[in-house]
Amino acid sequence: MARKCKMEKMKKLPKFKVRWRNRCPLCGRARGFLRKFNMCRICFRKLALSGQIPGVRKASW
Repeated sequence: MARKCKMEKMKKLPKFKVRWRNRCPLCGRARGFLRKFNMCRICFRKLALSGQIPGVRKASW
């Protein structure tokens, strides 16, 4: 419930710019956010392993 409330609050612009918080649009997570892909690390890993993010593959060396 708390995450759903935060997602609703995120939709309107904050009074001050420094209050803006990047959140994952898929799950609402605020921590571990990857700006380049606009999602959290958990959702990124799930989508990358299933092959839904083009140009991303698991590293092995």
